[in-house]
Order: sequence, then C-alpha cells, then structure tokens
Amino acid sequence: MACQKLQLITSLFSSEFEVSFNTILIGGADEPLYLPATTDGQCCRIFYRQDFISSALHEIAHWCLAGGRRRLLEDFGYWYQPDGRSVDQQAVFEAAETKPQALEWMFAVACGHTFRVSADNLDGLHDDGPSDIFRQGIVDQAKSWCNAEKLPPRAAVFLARLSEAFGSSSTRCDQHYQLAKIV
Repeated sequence: MACQKLQLITSLFSSEFEVSFNTILIGGADEPLYLPATTDGQCCRIFYRQDFISSALHEIAHWCLAGGRRRLLEDFGYWYQPDGRSVDQQAVFEAAETKPQALEWMFAVACGHTFRVSADNLDGLHDDGPSDIFRQGIVDQAKSWCNAEKLPPRAAVFLARLSEAFGSSSTRCDQHYQLAKIV
C-alpha cells in the first residue's frame, strides 16, 4: 500500500512539475538532496530518503517554498548542521523548518499519511524531541495557511492534486492541524 501511495505521489509530482519546472522526484537516496540542473537537457532533481513517503513529502515541501534563486542552488543553498547540534543551533534549525514541516503535514493529510515532526537531532543536546515552541509553530503555520495566508503557488497546486487523487476534500480545514494530532 505504501509503495502504491509513493508511486502515485511521484507520478502526480511528475505530471504537474516535470515539464513546467523541469524538476523530477527520485526515491532511494541515502540522504535527501536537491540538485539543480547544470547542463542543457538535464532536469532538476529532488532526491528523497530511501522509499519513505514522509521524506518525499518533506522534500517536495522545501521545493514548493524555495524561490527561483534558491532553486538554482544545491539543496536550495540552505545551511545544514548535521546531527549533534547545540541548543542554539537546534533553535535555528527549528525556525527554518517550521514552514516546510507545516506544508509536509498538509500534504500528509491530503494523502492519508501520518505526519511526524522531525527535530532531526538524535545525538544533540536537545534530545527530548521537538520543542514545544517548534511544534506549536508548525501548528500555527498550518492553521494560517488554512485560514488566511495564501499557500505558495506550487504548494497550492500540489496540495490540490494530492487531495483530488486521494479523495481528501478538507485538507484546508484547520481542524486537522491541532497540537494533539502531532505524533
């Protein structure tokens, strides 16, 4: 079932963005990575970890949020401090990850997949899992996109495609996005 869901997600992404944004989604990677096209005829590539739905949705969320200049840079030009971050480094990570994880959550709701907040710092000093501030920020951002703030255009298109394909019509209902529902 998960394999079929992932194939559908990949197919929907491809049908919507491969031609219009010259971008493809590729699974099976050891680590997630975005690589811009560097030669004529080459597609931009979004690699997601192994065959994990959450990884695919998360990397798509980053791509949907990245502007044109960022999409010209490897991994969108983002700073990444590996596992083992200090409390201060973790706070910077969480601030940068609020929007992508809120968008990943909306994509997960659309395709009937469980969303889990990722603190991505198993060996760090901040080992109690995601902070309450981070978790609440993700909730607040998702609710904002449901109620007032417009979704970024590519995110709105992909969310609509997922919702249609998976038969989930209420993905923009803020009742889905409650602190108690975060795993």
